[in-house]
Amino acid sequence: MTVLAHRSDTVTRDALAVLQPGFEGTTAPAWVLRLVGEGLTAVGLFGRNIASPEQLAALTAQLRGERDDLLVAIDEEGGDVTRLEVRTGSSFPGNLALGAVDDTALTREVARELGRRLAECGVNLNWAPSADVNSNPDNPVIGVRSFGADTRLAARHTAAYVEGLQASGVAACTKHFPGHGDTNVDSHEALPRIDVDLDTLQARELIPFKAAIEAGTKAVMSAHILVPSLDPTRPATLSPQILTGLLRKELGYEGLIVTDGMEMNAIAGTYGIERGSVLAIAAGADAICVGGGLADEGTVLQLRDALVAAVREGTLPEERLADAAARVRALAEWTRRVRPDAGLRGAGSDIGLTAARRALVITGRAARTEAPYVATFSPVANFAVGDETPWGVAGELTALLPDTASGVYPEGTSAAEVLAAAGERTVVAVVRDAHRHPWMAEALDALVAARPDTVVVEMGLPRAEPRGALHIATHGAAPVCGRAAAEVIAGA
Repeated sequence: MTVLAHRSDTVTRDALAVLQPGFEGTTAPAWVLRLVGEGLTAVGLFGRNIASPEQLAALTAQLRGERDDLLVAIDEEGGDVTRLEVRTGSSFPGNLALGAVDDTALTREVARELGRRLAECGVNLNWAPSADVNSNPDNPVIGVRSFGADTRLAARHTAAYVEGLQASGVAACTKHFPGHGDTNVDSHEALPRIDVDLDTLQARELIPFKAAIEAGTKAVMSAHILVPSLDPTRPATLSPQILTGLLRKELGYEGLIVTDGMEMNAIAGTYGIERGSVLAIAAGADAICVGGGLADEGTVLQLRDALVAAVREGTLPEERLADAAARVRALAEWTRRVRPDAGLRGAGSDIGLTAARRALVITGRAARTEAPYVATFSPVANFAVGDETPWGVAGELTALLPDTASGVYPEGTSAAEVLAAAGERTVVAVVRDAHRHPWMAEALDALVAARPDTVVVEMGLPRAEPRGALHIATHGAAPVCGRAAAEVIAGA
């Protein structure tokens, strides 16, 4: 009886250890603290949990009061996807901007400084970088989160990012394996599918992940995508062929495998999060990320109990769950022991702005104006980016030219509306992925035709031909990218 009780307790603790749940609030709820004491080894933080660096440091200290090796994870890519600066926008450009500069030393330095700021707040696992090769320019969820469409470029910058981040003492989690760049569906909404042969996967998608493994990435995140050439029936997150066969055996990866958010519709809408979590661990995943949309005690307990029941029923080998939990604990121990490299930059570092300035691609020139009108054409934000984070040029340009006026224009806007609002002012048209939004491209074309002196700032993927008297491609929409563009406009 004692042996059985001990085994049950061990399985329950292992089931808790493999979960990376989120929660509501800027302080830790009592249920989170209790479960940490019972075996929970990781939590995930999102924008809703962060009000300031000081508050975040207090929150992580509160959590570590229960266990000093707790993994505190965050989705902090910099650029368009930020949680640390969710209310103000990131101080760092994202991957596409770094890829556009193509200076791996700069990428490494940006990642080191971003990691330093995370570590200072008590975060020790970052669900970044994105190693996806953005081979499909119409991809609705990757885009500027990728270093680019060139495989070798993406590989060298992925490796540099991993090295820089981990030099700060923060574990990198390279994503989204085996590559999310050739999709035209957002896995937050449905299950994407990549129909390419094995040779293409080997030559394109897998190269950046191999580079990340060689660079020593401590974690890899799986993608909720169906890749029939690897597994015709199950998405990567639930596929033994992909997680165990390809990632573990063929690529020789020994670190932590983390799932993408299990509440995303690609899994929740097809398998359900409980069955999906069991299948993911059985397939070779070690940690279940959940909490971007589901952040309550009931969900965590349901997942814990589903894993325990699967072990008891024999559908999940106890040894597989124990192995997964051991990998989680090993990474937690690494974060407790690691010491950041000496010589990290301080809080006043402007490396983010330096990188954003270098990433600009400028075409044409425009006459200086003291009172422009900034028209921001605003598409619906994807789930990874969210709609609460500010972006654009208006605020940054107003700081440099106080007489600037501005307006935000959603889908359905005509050029006539913008022209009426602008009056005699020079128009600065700010767009984001104009090539993916016909309404935006149409309004922009009409605007430039009516006012050839228009300045155009493309803050997404710069696929459309440059237009306007001055065209600035920022390769990202973070405020730091807006500041770099505003400096050009104000000093043109």
